[in-house]
Amino acid sequence: QVQLVESGGGSVQAGGSLRLSCTASGNIGNIDTMGWYRQAPGKQRELVARITSAGTTDYADSVKGRFAISRDIRKNTVLLRMNSLKPEDTAVYYCNTVGYSDYVTPYDIWGRGTQVTVSS
Repeated sequence: QVQLVESGGGSVQAGGSLRLSCTASGNIGNIDTMGWYRQAPGKQRELVARITSAGTTDYADSVKGRFAISRDIRKNTVLLRMNSLKPEDTAVYYCNTVGYSDYVTPYDIWGRGTQVTVSS
């Protein structure tokens, strides 16, 4: 099995910064993509940012220019640096990883989520 451990998050005033970290462990095999999604109250879960093993990144339009995703392949860790935070960024942020255990069996794993609260 693959497990994800998330850290970071918390409360900050508008304009502030936070950093989220997520580390994968277990029968990781080959990780293809790691990323972050978020879900605000009453809304559907949405992509924030993701990065592939090749380093290709994808961002939600609402966070482009403010958030930056990076990945340490050796440590199986993905970081999300969030700058110029806005109250509308308030949500539970979930780490996600997609890959192949034993390089054969696909997996799509979610973390438990971490709360990010931005006050105006």
